[in-house]
Amino acid sequence: MASDGARKQFWKRSNSKLPGSIQHVYGAQHPPFDPLLHGTLLKSTAKMPTTPVKAKRVSTFQEFESNTSDAWDAGEDDDELLAMAAESLNSEVVMETANRVLRNHSQRQGRPTLQEGGLQQKPRPEAEPPSPPSGDLRLVKSVSESHTSCPAESASDAAPLQRSQSLPHAATVTLGGTSDPGTLSSSALSEREASRLDKFKQLLAGPNTDLEELRKLSWSGIPKPVRPMTWKLLSGYLPANVDRRPATLQRKQKEYFAFIEHYYDSRNDEVHQDTYRQIHIDIPRMSPEALILQPKVTEIFERILFIWAIRHPASGYVQGINDLVTPFFVVFICEYIEAEEVDTVDVSGVPAEVLRNIEADTYWCMSKLLDGIQDNYTFAQPGIQMKVKMLEELVSRIDEQVHRHLDQHEVRYLQFAFRWMNNLLMREVPLRCTIRLWDTYQSEPEGFSHFHLYVCAAFLVRWRKEILEEKDFQELLLFLQNLPTAHWDDEDISLLLAEAYRLKFAFADAPNHYKK
Repeated sequence: MASDGARKQFWKRSNSKLPGSIQHVYGAQHPPFDPLLHGTLLKSTAKMPTTPVKAKRVSTFQEFESNTSDAWDAGEDDDELLAMAAESLNSEVVMETANRVLRNHSQRQGRPTLQEGGLQQKPRPEAEPPSPPSGDLRLVKSVSESHTSCPAESASDAAPLQRSQSLPHAATVTLGGTSDPGTLSSSALSEREASRLDKFKQLLAGPNTDLEELRKLSWSGIPKPVRPMTWKLLSGYLPANVDRRPATLQRKQKEYFAFIEHYYDSRNDEVHQDTYRQIHIDIPRMSPEALILQPKVTEIFERILFIWAIRHPASGYVQGINDLVTPFFVVFICEYIEAEEVDTVDVSGVPAEVLRNIEADTYWCMSKLLDGIQDNYTFAQPGIQMKVKMLEELVSRIDEQVHRHLDQHEVRYLQFAFRWMNNLLMREVPLRCTIRLWDTYQSEPEGFSHFHLYVCAAFLVRWRKEILEEKDFQELLLFLQNLPTAHWDDEDISLLLAEAYRLKFAFADAPNHYKK
């Protein structure tokens, strides 16, 4: 008897976790523990097994009670019990852990499915009791087990069992006062986007923007509100110093319109009329049609392309250059209009002065891009010929089976990859994907000229399964010239860029690896 008293005193003095102890979870659906309400449940609390075991049948409640006899059989000192439970629970740690689980789940799955605004519980067979959602909610499990194992309990035990069933069996994490899964997913996403946007704004607002840090931040995509300014900085159009930017913008815009005044009237001269006619023919063939068919846009593109051709006589105008105007123009115009889709941009409501400035900015940024790949558009386009050859050699190393399959069916890389190099994949993916792709190109050193090669290699291998299934030259070529990318989004481009970066890491600094 003395040993029983000593055992009770020992358990009461110990502050560590005890076998069979109850750790309470507080929240919207888990109110603080009320000893008056739940006192009757304490005596029927079973131990939580550390490993899953089958529920043993308990013939009588007395046997069940004796099997689970521990320190709490005393049934007193409820204040001490509450203090111990509260001491073991840290609300900040709980919320931090829950948020981390949500973030990890969202990263693993593009569109996570959450139930009750929190963790999804796998369905279980009816024969098995529901496991506790988190922590040590032994109260729910022990009573529910006793209920399933003893369906013919006495009437005196019905009330405790009924109360236990009213407790939720699924953990719930409520964020922002809502339990809608779509709202939670979008709110978590918007939190990440807001955080990235703040980083960009802080970086751009400094007296001297750190371009190296800006490139690192831009590699994984640029938020729409800061994309126009970021592109102007990364392309080298605007200086890093904030105070110099307004004067630079004004000077470059003035310089562009001086070119128009000096050169544009010569478009109908005999020496330039062929160039202008080809530009005039190519613009309606561009995409998206909803943008290009607007008369104001057509006039702007004609002026930009004609002035560039006149000022770069080594290459002049070449088909394919016209496509490179569109991403810059769309990104800069979206700073002044709200467009859900970049394919449906309407410039009719944009003031004429704003359009003039956007036209000048587009011209200068496109010129900076073309300065790095001008050998793609000189006579015989040697830059493209060389890149297509490098692509062929690279694919032969990274996926010999695809390379051999194309060779066996006499499909030449120039027949499909020439356009990939000439238009920088703009004809292969939607415009929204091109813009995301160019975020990374502008943050990569020599992104448009060098990194693009590895993107094309990753792009070709991406369709490996479909290519190997085609057994005919005509079908193969038709597939490669009309790849099914209409429904691609930023996630597809991110995966493509990740694979391209892996290839670059493996081959860029060791060119002999892909040379035969």
